[in-house]
Amino acid sequence: MKRAVQAFLVATGCVCAPAIAEAHVSIASGPGFANTTQKVTFGVGHGCAGADTYRVRVEIPAGVTSVRPLRSDFGKASVEKDAAGTVTAVVWQKADADALEADIAYYELVVRLKLPDMPWKTLYFPAHQTCRAADGTLSVVDWAALPTATPVDGGEDEPAPAVLVLPARKPGWNKFVVAQAVTDLAATFADAQIVWKGTAAFSANAATLDLIKATAGVTQLTALGASDEIWVKY
Repeated sequence: MKRAVQAFLVATGCVCAPAIAEAHVSIASGPGFANTTQKVTFGVGHGCAGADTYRVRVEIPAGVTSVRPLRSDFGKASVEKDAAGTVTAVVWQKADADALEADIAYYELVVRLKLPDMPWKTLYFPAHQTCRAADGTLSVVDWAALPTATPVDGGEDEPAPAVLVLPARKPGWNKFVVAQAVTDLAATFADAQIVWKGTAAFSANAATLDLIKATAGVTQLTALGASDEIWVKY
């Protein structure tokens, strides 16, 4: 089966990643990679009750280093540091003259940073979104709820943006041992050509997934458990 799928991938020459749905403030760049410097993109899907997003503050979790926000036409970027000089938050602030009269825009805010050497760990970046109405009224939505937090407000708490840290990888086949359960294979392996566990396989490419389903002796991989050994081709 591996050879058959490899031949199919070579023939098509394309792996299509699924679209990532956006909430108010969420990670739009997908999973990160352990001990690697990379860009993480925060997507601001919409404002607050019709008001435009005016300011975004993102908290940086412990262990994340080399934090440098990219310049954005959204507004001026600045950083907050603790007494040791470690960046603890990044803030983007619009100029008053640039504030829109209504919630009509989607924004992407980018930070270049180095993730810790902690594969299969999920890191949370609590975000605080300030919106400005046409009359100047400000409102704030805190996207900061963690899975371990006690639900309030009827369980409708706004989740903090999260990055799943994957092991460092190389082009071609990679062998991994999964440290925690993974249920969303499409998001975790969006840019992988194929994922194998024993005789089960998964691909975010619909055509490759159809080939997997049609191949005798191969089952569709739908989730991973802790300690599972997998092969992933990028």
